Amino acid sequence: MIEYLTLAEASELIGKSKETLRRWDREGKLNAVREPMSNYRVFRKSDVQTLFSNFLNEGAKETISNYVKPDKEYSVLELFAGAGGLAVGMEKAGLKCVALNEIDKWACNTLRSNRPYWKVLEGDIKIFDFSEYHNKVDVVTGGFPCQAFSYAGKKLGLADARGTLFYEFARVVKEVNPPICIGENVRGLLSHDNGRTLQGMVSILDEIGYNVMPVKVLKAINYNVPQKRERLILVGIRKDIDLKYEYPKPYKKIYNLKDALQKGDLFDCSVPKSDGAKYPKSKIEVLKLVPPKGYWRDLPLEIQKTFMGGSFYLGGGKTGIARRIGWDEPCLTLTCSPAQKQTERCHPDETRPFTVREYARIQTFPDEWEFTGSIAQQYKQIGNAVPVNLGKEVGYSIVKFLNAYYSLSKPK
Repeated sequence: MIEYLTLAEASELIGKSKETLRRWDREGKLNAVREPMSNYRVFRKSDVQTLFSNFLNEGAKETISNYVKPDKEYSVLELFAGAGGLAVGMEKAGLKCVALNEIDKWACNTLRSNRPYWKVLEGDIKIFDFSEYHNKVDVVTGGFPCQAFSYAGKKLGLADARGTLFYEFARVVKEVNPPICIGENVRGLLSHDNGRTLQGMVSILDEIGYNVMPVKVLKAINYNVPQKRERLILVGIRKDIDLKYEYPKPYKKIYNLKDALQKGDLFDCSVPKSDGAKYPKSKIEVLKLVPPKGYWRDLPLEIQKTFMGGSFYLGGGKTGIARRIGWDEPCLTLTCSPAQKQTERCHPDETRPFTVREYARIQTFPDEWEFTGSIAQQYKQIGNAVPVNLGKEVGYSIVKFLNAYYSLSKPK
């Protein structure tokens, strides 16, 4: 029996935009067909998977590298540091972490246990004064949570953002006065409050003396991360600096789940054994019926209806539900709880969630980076993290900028 995917389902399954799929259809790269029952234009599932597998493997020979050697020792102050994904990436790029702030005690324990020499400032960012770092830090980074502002019909300024965590990010940048600041967030920030939240952030950074570069969403799969994760990057350059910042260039090579969990180019050994969450028996019975790279629509119709409940009739792809990842594809974006309902990320061969160490590998944490707290706390820390390799590539772009800045005759 031929299986079909709607445009939305195909887009969600392979992480390509609907416009890209329409273009591929026009170019004859991926032909849509008329579904016999509904007469809608759809794609054969097998065609989509074959094309995407070919896409992942083509052009594997790299012609670029983002690596840049620091001309001197550069320092970074990190806010909302979590379990250290971005900080480890920055460290790998050659940036020295002078201090990290994080409110979650388990994440702080993780940072301290892995890097005893890092200065970890545990607690609410509001209680800390960072003025001791004024003109002594090269970059301030932070994955601030996305919160709406109150506009009251006026141009948003720093005072209007008071009470939000972006206010705290901007306050610290103002106190520290680094040449460059980097904020990261989810892609949804682009459309949050119809784009006004992001506009407000740009306005605030402008008020405190920073020009914001065109905002960009970086796809982790383009930066040596075997996961379809996206992060929005917000870059501010101090206004007295007349230099262009360049985002890291995407790589051609796309890594898949096999690269994450088995010995290869990404890791020099297979993933270490570790504990992990378990599915309830009822879910195991359902997921056993799902093939690699399959999802809930691959289940028998009656089981689909039972498993999905009212969602079955709502339309849309929902291709992340009851999803078994294939060895030859990148993993879908990891969540903070691997066994939670309707965001399943099932192991290709075994009917179980990924273990803690498998989770960490998919986020490109080194195997020696240990997470503290309960299993649930460890998953949460890993699921919330910036992938280490993505952080490293962003780190290289910062080093490139700082090298150029400090090569000027007399930086202010």
